[in-house]
Amino acid sequence: MDNFINDGRLLPVMEEFYSIQGEGCNTGTAAYFLRIGGCDVGCRWCDVKESWNADLWPPIQTDEVISRIIQCPAKAVVVTGGEPLQYNLDYLCNELKKNNIRTFLETSGSYELSGSWDWVCLSPKIKSPPLSNIYTKIHELKVIIHEESDFVWAEKNAKMINNTTLLLLQPEWSERKKMIPLIVAYILKNPQWKISLQSHKYMNIP
Repeated sequence: MDNFINDGRLLPVMEEFYSIQGEGCNTGTAAYFLRIGGCDVGCRWCDVKESWNADLWPPIQTDEVISRIIQCPAKAVVVTGGEPLQYNLDYLCNELKKNNIRTFLETSGSYELSGSWDWVCLSPKIKSPPLSNIYTKIHELKVIIHEESDFVWAEKNAKMINNTTLLLLQPEWSERKKMIPLIVAYILKNPQWKISLQSHKYMNIP
């Protein structure tokens, strides 16, 4: 089994569903969502803590997942977690590309990049910072603002990217009432940034 996990033919899938992207630059876009179990970052404000322990999600055949993604009307998949880059995603992406599926990745960047992606969203975490070589490969830098000091973290990461990467600040959901006014004020002074809201939570969709 280990060989199949190592080459990406098995993945510990936590959940998969068809919905609308609720946050980031692609908000409002329909896509198939693939959530892979396992994460060692451990953000205290994570809203999917049940994804952390990969042992809770027995590996399944990646081909089975691919067949469901291919049937999705949107012809687009968002791979998230957990931290999906804990696993080799080359096989998943190669097979999806053969079927003209657009691939979107959401990652903390704490593991080496694998897979072929149309869009990479990096959401860096202080506890497990991104590897330095991922910054030039991303399309979107989305920094979660849980407290005021996170603005400093956001700017530190912004210094690492190329000039085509889009910059977003997103309030941590439980602190949104406090953080949204601070983010708005910050963006008005620093208009290179945009705000990202978790609109799927307002819409009560997955």
